Amino acid sequence: MANTWWELKILCEPDLEDSIFWRLEGFGCRGTASESKGNSSLLKAYLPSFQAQLLDLSALSLWLRQDAMCIGLPSPILHWQLIDEEDWASSWKQYWQPQEIGDRFLINPAWLPLPDSLERLVIRLDPGVAFGTGNHATTQLCLESLEMRLSQVPEAFVSKNDKKQSLIIADIGCGSGILSIGAVLLGAEKVYAVDTDPLAVQSTFSNRALNDMNSERLIPTEGSVEILTKIITQPVDGIVCNILADVIIELIPEMGAIVKPTTWGIFSGILLEQSKAVADVLEQNGWVVATLWKRKEWCCLNARRS
Repeated sequence: MANTWWELKILCEPDLEDSIFWRLEGFGCRGTASESKGNSSLLKAYLPSFQAQLLDLSALSLWLRQDAMCIGLPSPILHWQLIDEEDWASSWKQYWQPQEIGDRFLINPAWLPLPDSLERLVIRLDPGVAFGTGNHATTQLCLESLEMRLSQVPEAFVSKNDKKQSLIIADIGCGSGILSIGAVLLGAEKVYAVDTDPLAVQSTFSNRALNDMNSERLIPTEGSVEILTKIITQPVDGIVCNILADVIIELIPEMGAIVKPTTWGIFSGILLEQSKAVADVLEQNGWVVATLWKRKEWCCLNARRS
């Protein structure tokens, strides 16, 4: 059916990209991309037409202007139009190129050939309608934190038979599955990837297949912490949770049911001004925040059980 998607185009200061992408994701946008336009950035995002009316888009424009005012930058300019169903999924892909993250990862769009040199761990990705392309600061911080965590695995987690890490990890709010795939590539034995959005779970299944991963090592399931308590066979060694600060705060007390004394956690999707509130709730629920990594206005809390 024609004209079923809103195409949003936002011209903004480059320093506003991350906050706008996060606002768009919360608004329900499915595919996002950016390109440089002189000294500015042009962001594109796509939203099913039934999810937003003109008044909703006007409200989004107001939120974006308010966000810019809060950090003293010029207001972004938002334009929108309806586009055909067959155009939406491919429109943003032309701007997304392979991206190196941390010391070990390369995010490679599924529709592009693999690079000649494969010195990095390659995550082939087609996010489809799910959040998580590797462009957002919080995704990058989580991948870098995983890289740090899984390169310093205690001897107790190494099997004497095959020398593989036997870490069990829960990815809560898995989106496209990018963090789950990264954890498996780094050697995690099993990753439980959960999301309350069935489209995200579908996307994680698809990206698992794209990366030729064993179904016993990456297990996507619809739900949240409550479903993990039913499907895991033992407490997890690590948790990665890249969603929103308010949601993380709500879920932290529930996480006590799936952890053990040595469990570590990577928590992101958190604005710098929200970090204290999240850290306080973590500490109230038996966690110690070891480090805070930040990028632009976003941060990632690396924690362990106290």
